[in-house]
Amino acid sequence: MEFNETMKIKLEFDQSQKVKDIVAQVYEALKIKGYDPISQIVGYILSDDPTYITSYNGARALIAKIERDELLDEIVKSYINNL
Repeated sequence: MEFNETMKIKLEFDQSQKVKDIVAQVYEALKIKGYDPISQIVGYILSDDPTYITSYNGARALIAKIERDELLDEIVKSYINNL
């Protein structure tokens, strides 16, 4: 293998997977604590109020690691890809 050309590393997949992993962990923490995960996540996205997300298992800190627009982007992509 020759290295004559600049290699471009695609980080989009890594970010997408990171968002999916975080959402899955947050969803599970909300479910365990007895909340309706969908309603709570939607409330968080609409309001930017972190108290919609439980602090159980570090879920609130996890969701704060991603921007709401990134979260919404991944949710819409997933929805469209599953039509």
